[in-house]
Amino acid sequence: MKITVVGASGLIGARLVENLRHAGIEVNPASPTFGVNSVTGEGLKAVMAGADVVIDVTNAASFGDNSALAFFRTSTRNLLAASADAGVGHYLALSVVGTPRLVESDYFRAKMVQENLIRASRKPYTILHSTQFFEFIGGVIDMGANGGGFRLPSASIQPISAADVSDVLAELALGAASNDTVEIAGPERFGLDEIARMHLAANEDRRQVMSDDKASYYGVELNDDTLLPGQGARTSSRRYLDWLFLKMAG
Repeated sequence: MKITVVGASGLIGARLVENLRHAGIEVNPASPTFGVNSVTGEGLKAVMAGADVVIDVTNAASFGDNSALAFFRTSTRNLLAASADAGVGHYLALSVVGTPRLVESDYFRAKMVQENLIRASRKPYTILHSTQFFEFIGGVIDMGANGGGFRLPSASIQPISAADVSDVLAELALGAASNDTVEIAGPERFGLDEIARMHLAANEDRRQVMSDDKASYYGVELNDDTLLPGQGARTSSRRYLDWLFLKMAG
């Protein structure tokens, strides 16, 4: 089996390439670092040649404007066309739990376009919806910066480690296309305000977190279940504080 990983230099992609190679899989890593650009099309034909599976873990450089839409629309169209020309049998893409409920946000509207393009291609596919990564909790907290503290909603979140997401992607890549969406989440639920306080305390940061359910998340006002997976979602076992303290110790 040969697998092409597009976005191979990122947080998920680099781990994924390592996981697959460790399992004895032939991997074509694709990203601008490797001379492949999914927006311009540079290098796509060569990196798709002979691939059985394409795993799309690309991401936009900007989260807050229309550039995300331009990126996902162009990149996904190019990747789907190149994979179809190469006869790839399974297109696997990483997306976000709650995307259909977050389309007021420029970024999540762009992710919805990506998903719709994949479904409309009528090629075998799987879309993995993941909850927010542990590694990005600090950035989520920073979105709520307000003066010398933070304002964050109490809406629930069920975060997961990037390593666990990479493991699931590798597993899905070795199986048949589901032609559906699979959801994955961490084992614990927290309010966004609650996990912010945990994160700050662990880092000995004394800034205060104010609970404010009108505070937005990527420009969207949340309900309590907006960021939560549905029934039947897969769950990982790695817990947030265990991950956080291990990271700090390392």
